[in-house]
Amino acid sequence: MSRESVPVSPVLALAVAVLAVSTSAILVRFSDAPSSVKAFYRVLFTLALVAPLAATRSRAGVARLSRRDLLGAGVAGVALALHFGAWFESLEWTSVAASVTLVQAQPVFVAVGAAFLLDERVTGRAVAGILVALAGMALMAGADLLGAATTGARPLYGNALAVGAAVMTAVYVLAGRSIRRRVPLLPYVTVVYGVCTFVLLAVVVASAGADALWPYPPREWLLFVAMAAGPGLFGHTVVNWALGHVESSVVSVSLLAEPVGSTLLALALLAEVPGALTVLGGVVVLCGIGVTAAERR
Repeated sequence: MSRESVPVSPVLALAVAVLAVSTSAILVRFSDAPSSVKAFYRVLFTLALVAPLAATRSRAGVARLSRRDLLGAGVAGVALALHFGAWFESLEWTSVAASVTLVQAQPVFVAVGAAFLLDERVTGRAVAGILVALAGMALMAGADLLGAATTGARPLYGNALAVGAAVMTAVYVLAGRSIRRRVPLLPYVTVVYGVCTFVLLAVVVASAGADALWPYPPREWLLFVAMAAGPGLFGHTVVNWALGHVESSVVSVSLLAEPVGSTLLALALLAEVPGALTVLGGVVVLCGIGVTAAERR
C-alpha cells in the first residue's frame, strides 16, 4: 500500500467521498427521466470531467495501456454499465433504504468470486460475514413477500435489481483489481467510463429510441451534472484514489455509511419511511458486509 506524502488527507477525502455517494439515490429519485437515460448522462458527464484531467495530468496516458489492460478495463466498463442500469431501475421500484443497502453488498460477491475464480482463500470469519449478509437479504425479501415493505411499487423486483447491480459491481472490482496495480487512476477510469458510456447509450437507443436522449428541461440537466460531479467525480473517483493510500478494508467498511446517509436523506427530502423489517434486514446485511470487508485486506 502506498504511503507517500499526499497533499490531501486520504481519510478526509474518503469522508467527502462517502458524503458524495450518499446523495446518489436522492438525485436519481429527483429526476423524472427514464432510468437508462439518467445512467447514461451521469457516466457521460463524469467522463467529460475526468478525460481532460487524464489527458493533462497523466503522462502514461490511455494510449500506453497494453491490450490486456484495455480488455480488462473494457470488461470493467461493461460491468459498470450493467450496474448503473440495474441500480437506477431498482430505485424506481423499491425504497432508497433497501436499494442502497443491497447494492452495497458487493464485498460479499467479490469474496465469493475471488474464491471461485481466483482460488483465493476465504477465512472462516469472511464466510460467516457472507452468510450473515445473505440472511439479511432473505429477511428483506421476506418483508416484501409479507407485504411489510412500506415503500415501492414492486419492492421484491426492485431489491432483486439492486442485488444484480451489486453482482455487477463485484465483476467490475475483480476485472479492474490487477490493472489498478499497474495503471494510474485517470487513464484507467477514462477507459472504463468510455466503455460504460457507449454501452449505456446502446441500451437507451435499443430500449427507448434516440428520441429519449432529449429534450429535457434545465432542471433535469442540472440533476445529470450533479450526479456526475457529486457521486461520480467526488464520490467513486475519489474512492478509487483513496484505495492507493489506505487499506482496502477501511475503504469498504467506510462505504457502509452510504446506506445510512441515503436513508436519512430519503427520510428528510422524500418523506420515505422504510418498514421495520426492511430496516432490520438492512442492519443485518450491513453487519455481514462489514465482517466480510474487514477480513479481505
